Order: sequence, then structure tokens, then C-alpha cells
Amino acid sequence: MSSQWGRKLIISLFGESHGKGIGVVMDGVPPGIQLDMEFIRRQMERRSPGRNRWSTQRKEADVPEILSGVYDDHTTGTPLCMAIYNKDARSGDYKRLDETPRPGHADYTGRIRYKGFNDPRGGGHFSGRLTAPLVFAGAIAQQILAKEGIYVGAHINRIECVTDQVLNCTNISQEIIHQLKAKDFPVLDENAGEQMRRVILNAFEELDSVGGEITTFALGVPAGIGSPIFDALESKIASLVLSVPAVKGISFGSGFDLAYMRGSEANDPYRMEDGKVVTTSNHNGGILGGISNGMPIVCKVVIKPTASIASLQKTVDLSTGENTDLSVHGRHDPCIVPRAVPVMEACMALALADALLDER
Repeated sequence: MSSQWGRKLIISLFGESHGKGIGVVMDGVPPGIQLDMEFIRRQMERRSPGRNRWSTQRKEADVPEILSGVYDDHTTGTPLCMAIYNKDARSGDYKRLDETPRPGHADYTGRIRYKGFNDPRGGGHFSGRLTAPLVFAGAIAQQILAKEGIYVGAHINRIECVTDQVLNCTNISQEIIHQLKAKDFPVLDENAGEQMRRVILNAFEELDSVGGEITTFALGVPAGIGSPIFDALESKIASLVLSVPAVKGISFGSGFDLAYMRGSEANDPYRMEDGKVVTTSNHNGGILGGISNGMPIVCKVVIKPTASIASLQKTVDLSTGENTDLSVHGRHDPCIVPRAVPVMEACMALALADALLDER
């Protein structure tokens, strides 16, 4: 089933962007975890739309309603079901898009795959709106990991040509994670962040959009988590990350820069530190042979420019079989990268929680 994921911590997403609601069912959540609802609320708020000029003005509070699996603020161990009810859908903005598919969207592929019976409003089940329940599930996973001393964070690494300060991947502190989670625009260098905002607003004024990169990391993952070959920890993380509609690339550690290095540079030398094996660099992103080595796990993802833009684009009219032009109306992000940061944290947390529960 394409909307279900996991081996020990199984999640199943449901709903459509303009349907009654969206949500997630989580099976395998350990019993007895006291949920920090304020942390969950904050994670949901970081992803929610309509909070600033660089996100869509669709007003959705994204307040999760837990229907099962929690009693007296503690998880019961039975399936945890959560729903978010859509409040501000404007389906009229998507009239006839089932006949004139938007370039860069799944309108055409979804129509073919589901023989025209898919819900095209706002992207339906293909919409980035489905990342809201994913963030909820990730917030639960982060609380599972926190009990094991594992913490997940992320920052905007790039918007178009503007890059953030380079992260020291061998020495990431928990304090950095707290600082980034508290920011509406999570960057390490505020000057770079201001330049990024200007790039986004310029694209919006030009009826266009921009993409970027997000670096996600996890601290405290013990050595020995994961498996070789098909159950590699990279594979588990990537399977979730690449499920997010706008993600078009992922790399670990130094990633594609490894192509420019020699082995003497790319290898991460070992040394003892306070009785613990560590590496002096982290070009491999904390994973070797599909298994964690105890260093921070680091991955970088590429987020494509938002596909819905007001500029005139070429498409086809499927009802007439003719070429036509299209300008996408409605409320859309000129850049989804800032709102995707908590989504990437959720993907990392869910993958690690599933791997940890599998190993235990």
C-alpha cells in the first residue's frame, strides 16, 4: 500500500488537500510515553500555512485531533489515530485542472494512474498538505527518540544561490537544535537568512518560485543501528524523504562532493575520545555499511521550486487534445523550503525510531 510505511513503527497517511480532512494512523508506538502536546503543537505550527509572506495564505490552524491510542496524555500502545479537519479550502481555484494539468504537478500522472477517479482539488492525495500528518507522526517519533537521548534538527542550507553557514557535521550541539527549532526561518547565519527571504519575495513578485536545500541531522544515535544492503539506514531515511512530493534529491554526509575527493580525504579517521570511538571528520554522514557509527547522522535534500506559479506556462487540454496555456491561480508558496524543514525532521525521526525499535 503506497501510503503506508514502516516495519515496527508503521504509519498510514489518509485524506486529500480539499477533502474533509487529513490524518495518520500510527501502529507500533510503545505504550507509556507521556506526550508533550506543546512540542507537537509547535512542530505543526512550523509547517502550517499562512503565517508569513513567503508561504501560501491558505489559513489552516492544523490543530490535530487525537482519536485513539492516547489515554491520560500517555500512549496506550494501541493504534494512534489523528485527524486534521480542512477549514480553508477554495476548490474553485482548481476548476478544470483535471483537464489542463499543471506542469510540475501530479495532475496528469495521478489521472492516468487512477483512471480519472483521483481528487484533483489542490493536488488531492498528492498534495504537500499530506505532510501535516507526517509532521505529527514525526513529533511522536522525536519523543520516542528523546527517551533514548537522540535529538533531530535541520536548517535551510540554500535558497536558490544563497547559502547558509556551513554546518560542522562532526560537532553538532543539542543547543543548535533548540535554537533552530525556535526560529521561523531556521538558518545558522541571520544575514544569509535575510538574503534568502529577499530572493523568495523577488520570485513571488515576478510570479515565479524558487527551491533550495535542507540539511537534516540527528545526535546521539548509537553505533550499530541499521542493517546492510536493502535495509540500510540510508535506504530507510531516503524512502521517507523521497515520499515528500517536492524532494528531488538526497545525499548523506559530503554527498556528491565526495566525487571531488580522494580516499585519503573522504575517509573518516577513527580516534578514542573519553573512552569512546569517534571519527575526526564526518564525510560519510554517520553511516557505514548501512549501519550507524555513532557520529551525527547528516543528510541533505533538494527541494524543487514550487510547481504552482502564476506565470503563463504551456500545457495541454485533455478534453480537446490540443495545446493550451495555463496560469495557476490560488494561494501557493513562492518557496516551500522553510515549511519543509520540520517535514525533513519528521522523516529523519520516523526512520530512526523504526530502525531503533527494530534493533531492540
